[in-house]
Amino acid sequence: MKLVIVRDMWLTGFDAPCLHTIYIDKPMRGHGLMQAIARELVETVRRNVTIDWTQKESVKANLRRLVKRLLRKYGYPPDKQEKATVMVLEQAETLYKNWAA
Repeated sequence: MKLVIVRDMWLTGFDAPCLHTIYIDKPMRGHGLMQAIARELVETVRRNVTIDWTQKESVKANLRRLVKRLLRKYGYPPDKQEKATVMVLEQAETLYKNWAA
């Protein structure tokens, strides 16, 4: 399952494709923190992606290390960091062709 959380509006230039839409009319807590984490994750991954990064284990290992460091920085639960890291890298593999160009 892939999920994009949008508060107020979908920003142009965001790389996540819109597949389905669901509207929830409730106040959202912690959205600022989620935005900060997402922005920094995207910046970190984009900065470290090379054309052949999906074939180089050393580059993937460095990305995993950087993502985990970022999650710790924001107090992401330690027991969920590994799963989140895997998910971030899977999503990056889907989108990297546009980033490395």
